Amino acid sequence: MATTTNYSWTTPDDTSLVKDGAAAIRTLGSSIDTTTKNLNPQTTTGALAYRSATSNVNTALPIGTAGQVLTVNSGATAPEWATPSSGAYTSIASGNLSGVSTVTISNISQAYRDLYLVAFNPVASSGRIGLRINGDTASNYQYWKVELDTGTGVGSNGVNVINVGLDITNATNWTYSFYIENYATTSYKPITVHHRKNNVANGTSGWAHWNNSSAYTSLTIVNTDAVNYTSGTYTLYGVK
Repeated sequence: MATTTNYSWTTPDDTSLVKDGAAAIRTLGSSIDTTTKNLNPQTTTGALAYRSATSNVNTALPIGTAGQVLTVNSGATAPEWATPSSGAYTSIASGNLSGVSTVTISNISQAYRDLYLVAFNPVASSGRIGLRINGDTASNYQYWKVELDTGTGVGSNGVNVINVGLDITNATNWTYSFYIENYATTSYKPITVHHRKNNVANGTSGWAHWNNSSAYTSLTIVNTDAVNYTSGTYTLYGVK
């Protein structure tokens, strides 16, 4: 019997009898069905197919877990999913501040080591940018800050919001950052805060604490005067 060039499917010879046609069609159909399945072995949503060591037969790579990236195995023989190496930043939430005085980032994944929150251009008619943890509005925060142009330091204990910046009335092109270490652990976590005024030799640096050992599952960006921001964006990164 004749065969096809690429997949060696059996086909009738030119001299085959008409009565053998039905059997030949069934044989060809079965061959096509088998080959097609071998080339598409995925059975679950998100799985990927790649060529196996056997000619014309693919292997399915199941979907990875949240936060993983596609890479090549150590033997350079096949793809695989892997967790990014330590220090990698992944954007896990972002949005606008304009038009609101409070933004809450909820259901934060616990799959990272640290959190890094950046707010850019948070302008409002009054107030300062502040941060609360897990919706806590009680007086459970403390902070210390140093103004970079003067070296003046000031701190507060038993306050209801983390606030280490300056008045944001004219905060165009200012940047704030909050770095939270070991946020998913049940221990007290240090928070490092920086604030920089664009093209001006001023800003603040400091540290803060939330007096609670719970894992951080939400962060709330607030205006301390409860005044709506007129501009501003934020991005939350998970750090491996």
